[in-house]
Amino acid sequence: MAFDGIRQRLGAIIGGFDAAQSHRRLRGFRASRAHVNTLIAGAGETITARARWLARNNGYASGAVEAFASNVVGDGIKPSSSIANAAQKEALQKLWLAWTDEADAEGLTDFYGLQRRAARELFLAGEVFLRLRPRRPEDGLSVPLQLQMLPSEMLPMDLNRELPGGGTIRQGIEFDRIGRRVAYHLLRRHPGDMTDPGLVGETVRVSANDIIHVLDPVEAGQLRGVSRFAPAIVKLFTLDLYDDAELERKKTAAMFAMFITSPAPETPLEPVEEDLEVEPGQVVRLDPGEDVSTPATPDSGATYEPFQYRTLLQIAAALGIPYPYLTGDAARGNFSNTRVALLDFRRRVSAIQHSVIVHQLCRPVWQRWLDLAVLSGAIDLPGYDRDRRSFQAVSWLPTRWDWVDPMKDASAEILQIEAGLKSRSQAISERGYDAEQVDREIAAERKREAALGLDFRRPGSPAQGPKGEAAGDGTDASDGKDDDDDPAADPDADDPDDDDDDAKPKEDR
Repeated sequence: MAFDGIRQRLGAIIGGFDAAQSHRRLRGFRASRAHVNTLIAGAGETITARARWLARNNGYASGAVEAFASNVVGDGIKPSSSIANAAQKEALQKLWLAWTDEADAEGLTDFYGLQRRAARELFLAGEVFLRLRPRRPEDGLSVPLQLQMLPSEMLPMDLNRELPGGGTIRQGIEFDRIGRRVAYHLLRRHPGDMTDPGLVGETVRVSANDIIHVLDPVEAGQLRGVSRFAPAIVKLFTLDLYDDAELERKKTAAMFAMFITSPAPETPLEPVEEDLEVEPGQVVRLDPGEDVSTPATPDSGATYEPFQYRTLLQIAAALGIPYPYLTGDAARGNFSNTRVALLDFRRRVSAIQHSVIVHQLCRPVWQRWLDLAVLSGAIDLPGYDRDRRSFQAVSWLPTRWDWVDPMKDASAEILQIEAGLKSRSQAISERGYDAEQVDREIAAERKREAALGLDFRRPGSPAQGPKGEAAGDGTDASDGKDDDDDPAADPDADDPDDDDDDAKPKEDR
């Protein structure tokens, strides 16, 4: 304390940074110097509980969670193997697609549904755990592996102790003497689930090789995640209370239809057995001296909507969600402003996709899945044990974002491809598809169309060569004949009675 006092006096004498002074404006600004792990240990569980409550009961909070998950994952972040052998790659992709339907240990969704649930938990609690569960051959899976999702509450925040040999357990995570994660001490049952008959507080040690811990740390040395609702909880909850108060005020005011005033206290009105009901067009007769008045229903005022808008802007900024996504209000702002906001949001989402979802979730799942696929004999990859890294090389393709006007977006992309600024493979991968697979599907469709005498290509498209020839196949897209030399191409060519324009004088055409 004495040292702090000396430091403050020294800062007051030296000056320089107004933000470090203790004058009148900053007298109540007492920032904690505790490390983020200490802060999360003390407040993380409360923040997560409040975030979950808001997501269940507040429309804006629920919309923010869904907007984040749908933009980060969408239809799924899908792998495209980099194996050079086309046959091996096709077999591998087919095996992966079959396994994605079996990935969830609970059987409620597929692998891409697990990605979406992980994104929701990342937004709500700041972290989520997935346990890699190897299965027996008799379970009948295409690859003997499933994933079990565990919420953040399953890892006790208050489990901290030293271990023999120099290891430690910090916030439920076990570290070795050089700081590597070696295990997670997970609860056997959720601490808030009263329907689970398991023992409360009992933990089990699970190797770190079998646990995927997905989090987006915001500070160096951070061990556990913190909810993205943390900077917005106060305003969200307070705004909810304000809206409720406004609704109750209007509801109370609407309960009173009219007031009847007696002429004098000496001649009070006799009490009536029933309240007077007012109907449209009704004529009400009053006794001499009686007066009827209607209450002035209070309005919310001209400041209600601007206040709501500014508060929701602050909440959107705190959550990192664009205002239209948070509120569903697309009327405010012009197209340019909205586009700038969406571009910034998509850059943030792209960073989360690659640095969190792909790096922490997708990569370890792919590596473990491919190991088990080879070991179980589900796929034959000769030389896998000698060159494991090259076989595991993969690109992860997020779902492509579309603008409001996809026609303009597609036209711009075609121009970039034709100008050599972008390859077709790049354009296809940006849409979340594998270019080689798309090319194989297109080739199969062209072959089937040719066999049936069909051609669905748009005239003049890059897919057609000169005179309708298919690019690369050297055959005419119609019937292989030149219409200029074919009498059948002009049904009136041999008709002597045809009054064709070609027979008329030029000035009469």
